[in-house]
Amino acid sequence: MKFSPCRPGQCTEDGTHCNGCGRSHQEIADTKKLIGGIVSYAQQQDYDNFEEFVDFVSKKSLKKLNEA
Repeated sequence: MKFSPCRPGQCTEDGTHCNGCGRSHQEIADTKKLIGGIVSYAQQQDYDNFEEFVDFVSKKSLKKLNEA
């Protein structure tokens, strides 16, 4: 399955899947929860360099996914 991000103004909440991005509403909710956790962690650590932290998490995640 290919990831498709939400498209502002096109996403819907009817049914089990969004008509704009095609993802299930559960997947969208889980993704929001995951992002919220990353943001919360960075705020708890009081990082001044959010961009560097997010870039690090992204690169590490891609490396682990490619190793799997």
